[in-house]
Amino acid sequence: MSDDSSTPHDDTGTGTDGTDEVLAGVGPRLRRMRKDRDVTLAALSEATGISVSTLSRLESGLRRPSLELLLPIARAHRVPLDELVGAPPVDDPRVRARPVERHGRTFWPLTRQPGGLQAFKVLEPVRRQEPDPRSHEGYEWLYVLSGRLRVVLGEHDVVLGPGEVAEFDTRVPHWFGSAGEGPAEFLSLFGPQGERMHVRARPKGR
Repeated sequence: MSDDSSTPHDDTGTGTDGTDEVLAGVGPRLRRMRKDRDVTLAALSEATGISVSTLSRLESGLRRPSLELLLPIARAHRVPLDELVGAPPVDDPRVRARPVERHGRTFWPLTRQPGGLQAFKVLEPVRRQEPDPRSHEGYEWLYVLSGRLRVVLGEHDVVLGPGEVAEFDTRVPHWFGSAGEGPAEFLSLFGPQGERMHVRARPKGR
């Protein structure tokens, strides 16, 4: 008697749901994604906290993918987790970057790779603050989309409106905040030092 009516047969031996086959494709996909973004294993290791050797073994298929490894990598590349495991693409043009809140501001990441130049859309709420200029290594570029943004840079104290731009060496003490007339929305470009200062660092107690 033929067994055609029995449980589905998988010639690959990976099981009826193809899970092993999907996981086997994760390593090459991770390597391709990293190389397409021109990111080194060392840079990805710094961004994720995963050792270079573990990342290398993961990409070569010697380490089985797990959520503990894939979640930090997805966050570093700023992609959905299903993009790492090769889920079917969805015809949806919406940007789904998760916002980050720091120091009262909301940041939306617009770049999708760790290290190098970072781009963010930033919302500065209406609030009264005394300028507290800080300095750090790097360079920053601001473009105001809406509202009015007060920028203190060294001896300069100016208010930028929509369409106006500021760019500066961040080694010069600087501060920016609401001009007190409503929320301000702007684009910000900066390097890894600026990301740590504005997005990752926690405010220090005085």
